[in-house]
Amino acid sequence: MQLGPYTLPNTLFVAPMAGVTDRPFRKLCKRLGAGYAVSEMVTSRPDLQSSLKTSRRADHSGEPGPIAVQIAGTDAQMMADAARYNIDRGAQIIDINMGCPAKKVCNKWAGSALMQDETLALEIVQAVVNACAPYGVPVTLKMRTGWSAEGKNAPTIALAAESAGVQMLTVHGRTREQGYKGFAEHDTVAQIKSRVKIPVVANGDIDSPEKAREVLARTGADAVMVGRAAQGRPWIFREIAYFLDTGEHLPPPDLVEVKGWLLEHLEDHYSLYGEFTGVRSARKHLGWYAQALPLPVGAAAVFRAHINTLTTAQAQLDCVRENLDAWTTAGLEHSMTREDNWKMAA
Repeated sequence: MQLGPYTLPNTLFVAPMAGVTDRPFRKLCKRLGAGYAVSEMVTSRPDLQSSLKTSRRADHSGEPGPIAVQIAGTDAQMMADAARYNIDRGAQIIDINMGCPAKKVCNKWAGSALMQDETLALEIVQAVVNACAPYGVPVTLKMRTGWSAEGKNAPTIALAAESAGVQMLTVHGRTREQGYKGFAEHDTVAQIKSRVKIPVVANGDIDSPEKAREVLARTGADAVMVGRAAQGRPWIFREIAYFLDTGEHLPPPDLVEVKGWLLEHLEDHYSLYGEFTGVRSARKHLGWYAQALPLPVGAAAVFRAHINTLTTAQAQLDCVRENLDAWTTAGLEHSMTREDNWKMAA
């Protein structure tokens, strides 16, 4: 798949998720089969660009390219300036956030709230495209199907964005009103794909190889984007890739492999956040990993409860090693069937 000057290795993308898709997580997902990953949303407000939180979100040290940064805001000039600011710091692709449903974002009329004001939304799109053009940096857009069930205007915005110069569209098959409730519908994605010539990416409820194949076939989309299903299961990308290539299921990873990936993730996580913040922000990732493994009833909860009491990086690493070694010795890796993986992750 071609995106501007970049040829992506495959059509399996990691969705930008606030507090999740930081540099360590993106790097691991790419190593385990994802062809493309977008950063966490970064603000376009200049007074916050030098904050520690924003600088961490914009950290791409050692990450294989292309480097895609998602920006959010409500002012066209500010968004254009934010695009240039991030390009100066290594961004090779700029993604416009028009899909975040979070109240704290929408209350400021950013994210998916922009879909209620098509004029403003397209002013922002055009300003960002114009800002990126001199650098040869492609602009992409991520949005929802609309603000509400009665106002699914994504097809209209998609056509206008394409005309403005956007080079790829990602559509989450839910309205902002839905948040993450109910089920994603991909008929709107199919409708958009039939109307535009640029690549279209389908996002929402893609949590298994079978679902990825189904959504690709149903929509004609050029790629799929996986979000929550990758939390604690970054190897889902290589499983989907194998299934799409062969029609067969890749054997699930054994616990020795998982241990290596998890420890690698933690070490990179601490290097980005430092020990104090890193230990605390790693807890959610460790909880997700525990949920994705076929542990005995209650074991994941016990593991999470213990992890949450640890306050040093070494204690966290030791806990992970000891538990993974104990589970391996107990032979739990032999129970890691595909069905167990999906069941545990759900």
